[in-house]
Amino acid sequence: MRRFATPVVFILLIIGVICLLRFDRSGHDLDPAIHEWQAVVTEVDNDAIVHMGTAIIGTQYVTAVLTEGEIKGKTVRGINQLIGQPEMDEVYAPGDTMLMAVRMNGDKPEDARAVNQYRQGWEMLLFGLFVLILLIYARTIGLKALFSFVTSAYILWRFFIPELLSGGNPVWLTVITLTLLTVVIITSVAGFSRVTLIATAGTLIGLFLALGLTLFFGEKLRLSGMTAPFATLLYFSGHFSLDLRDIFYSSVILGASGAAMDIAMDVTASMNEVLSKRPDIGRKDLIKSGFNVGRMVTGTMTTTLLLAYSGGYLTMLMLFVSKGASFTRMLNFKLVAAEVFRTLVGSVGLVLVAPITAIIAGIILCGFKNIENDSCQ
Repeated sequence: MRRFATPVVFILLIIGVICLLRFDRSGHDLDPAIHEWQAVVTEVDNDAIVHMGTAIIGTQYVTAVLTEGEIKGKTVRGINQLIGQPEMDEVYAPGDTMLMAVRMNGDKPEDARAVNQYRQGWEMLLFGLFVLILLIYARTIGLKALFSFVTSAYILWRFFIPELLSGGNPVWLTVITLTLLTVVIITSVAGFSRVTLIATAGTLIGLFLALGLTLFFGEKLRLSGMTAPFATLLYFSGHFSLDLRDIFYSSVILGASGAAMDIAMDVTASMNEVLSKRPDIGRKDLIKSGFNVGRMVTGTMTTTLLLAYSGGYLTMLMLFVSKGASFTRMLNFKLVAAEVFRTLVGSVGLVLVAPITAIIAGIILCGFKNIENDSCQ
C-alpha cells in the first residue's frame, strides 16, 4: 500500500494545481437562476408538433412533478422544442422520468424547459457494475486503474476542454494533456519505477511523432475539422475563433493515446520480466524479445482501432453500400477521409511506440555502464 501512496500523493498535487488554475472558470456561462432537476411526466400536449417521416418538429408541452430540488413535489409545465433531428430530439410520454430546467424567480418557478430523459441513474448503475467487476478481478491493480480512470476524466473535463474553449492552442494543449495523462495513468498502475519511466518515454515519443504525421497529412488531405460530431453546432453557437482543424487533430492523437500506453506497458513489462528470469541475457536479445512482443501486440491493436472507428460510423458505411457508391468515391468523401486519416495515423502511432519502447527499455534495463557492449550485467 505504501508503494501506491507515493504516486497517489504526487498525482493529487498535479490535480490540485490544475484545479486551482481552472476552478474559477468552470460554469461561467450558466445562469444561476436556472436549476436542472429530475421530474416525472404526468401529462403531455402534442397538438403543436408535426410528424415528417422519422423527424418531428414543433413544440411539445410537458407537465411534470419535480422529484428533487428546493421545490420538490411542485408541478411545472415546460416546453420541449423539437427541431427535426432524431439523434437529439426527445419526445416524452406520461410516466417518463426526465430532466427539467427550471428558471426560478425567488422561490417560485418562472418557466421551465424539458432537457432530456433522465438516464443518470442507470449510467451510475452501469459504472458501479464496472467498478465492482474491476475490483473483484484486478483487486489492488483494479483500484489503481480506477483511480487513473477517474483522474484522466477529471483532467480532460476540467483542464483540456476548458482551455480549448478559452482559445488555447490545441496542439500545445494536446502535448501538455498527453504528458499529464501518460504520467498519471502509468504511474498509478506501475508506481515510480524503471518500468514507468520506460513506458512513459516510449508512449510520448511515439505519440509526438504521430502528431507530426497528423499535422503533415492533415494539411495534404485538406481536412477542415468540421467533420467531427457537433463541430458545426459548436462553431455556430458563438465559438467562431476556435481552430476546429487543430482540435480535430488533437482528437486523433488523444484517441490513440490509450492504446499506445497499453502497448508501451506490455512491451516494457515483458522485457522486465524476461530480464528478471534471465539476468544473463544480452542487450540485443532483450531488445529482440521486446520487438517480438511489440509485433504481436500491434498486430491486434491496429485492427482494434479499425473496428472501433468503423463501428462508430457503421450506419454511414451502410448508406454507401446501399447506394452502390464506388470505393473511390467513398474514399474521397470528406467524412470517410477523416475517419481513414484518424485510423491510419493512430495505427502508425501504435506501430512506432512498440520499437521505440523496446529500444529505450534495452538501454535503461541493461544500464548505461555497459552501453558499449551486449551485456545486461
